[in-house]
Amino acid sequence: MNKRQFFILISTLLLSASMMAQTALDEIRECPEKSGGVYYAYPVPTERLTPAPKGYKPFYISHYGRHGSRYLLSDNDYKRALDALRTANENGALTEKGRDVLEKMELIWQEAQYHGDQLSPLGRRQHRGIAERMYQNYPEVFKQKGTITARSTTSMRVTISMMAFVERLHELNAKLSIDWDNSSENMQYLNYHTPEYNRVKNDFSGWRRVQSQFGARGIPSERFTAQLISNPDKAGINVGGLMGQIYNVAVDLQNMETDINLLDLFTPEELYEQWRNENAWFYPCDGPSPLNQGTAIASCRTLLKHFVDKAEDAIAGRGDIATLRFGHDGNVIPLAAIMHLKGCDAVEEDLYKIDQVWRDYFISPMGANIQLIFYKKKSSDDILVKFLHNERETSIPVSTDMAPYYHWKDVKSFFEKQIED
Repeated sequence: MNKRQFFILISTLLLSASMMAQTALDEIRECPEKSGGVYYAYPVPTERLTPAPKGYKPFYISHYGRHGSRYLLSDNDYKRALDALRTANENGALTEKGRDVLEKMELIWQEAQYHGDQLSPLGRRQHRGIAERMYQNYPEVFKQKGTITARSTTSMRVTISMMAFVERLHELNAKLSIDWDNSSENMQYLNYHTPEYNRVKNDFSGWRRVQSQFGARGIPSERFTAQLISNPDKAGINVGGLMGQIYNVAVDLQNMETDINLLDLFTPEELYEQWRNENAWFYPCDGPSPLNQGTAIASCRTLLKHFVDKAEDAIAGRGDIATLRFGHDGNVIPLAAIMHLKGCDAVEEDLYKIDQVWRDYFISPMGANIQLIFYKKKSSDDILVKFLHNERETSIPVSTDMAPYYHWKDVKSFFEKQIED
């Protein structure tokens, strides 16, 4: 290793250590959009990828992607905040800033109405971009003869995400053979949940009671409300609920076409506390939390087995050149955990400490994806695999002599243990 390589290595290690030491509040201060959690719009990667070891060429890609940016799940999620401001205005209880926010909400509503639960135009662009970068980064894969299999859940926003991805690949190479489908059959592994998972999720005496108690701890809203409401007694609305209603809209604006910003109504601390409520929901619901008794991870075993089986088929020369899967945050989160991707598998029971070890905006922003890139060498039977999380190289707790590349035989053994456990 020469001096330049040594300097780069040390700089990278120091940067990684600095990032790990950064709190969630620090990250939200720097990037308020992260307070959206799973509504955080996909961050386009800028990092350079590590060249493959000499002689190794990519030949197969195994992928799982969350749908792209979407509107809030229901039109009512916008309407509640809008109606509250309208009522307060009719009662003469809005400040000048409150009236300004009402005008902005009216404009937001013009775009959002009738679009609840739907993929936004940005969501389509995100998947087109991911597809293009995959094609450009691994051209050897797409020069092969063979089939690309694309499967999505039955959700329309997921299906359209898949179609945007497939459309871009076809634009880049019209000769590609792509077999796509969104039938219910795919749900058996793309979005499967065990009966035990469903029981635990719907047991309001279990983790949902703990999460509800955490959410009820109280977030001071007086400062926020005073910006908008001049006379709370006169407003005729639940003034205490206004901050949460506007927060829900504010964090999703990054996924819409509008350039309106409402995040500047909040302090970083207010955004952080609102986000903590959401983070403390997704972790016990779909993550590696001990509060869900391992049911989220167990539900993902069929998906992980699909990864292993399809990889073995590709290695044997009887499978796809690429396997593309499309689903939801509730699948990406446990998949990242069962694979033990770095930063995705932390175990913490105390909801007040979750954000110190696990952050949903890092694991599953809109358009989140996990990619396994497989490599082979003509003079060797050894198969290598590299892991990408949101198109960035990452690691798993398996020994390797050529990081970020791993020997597939070791990874397969590790995955099979996760499936059996």
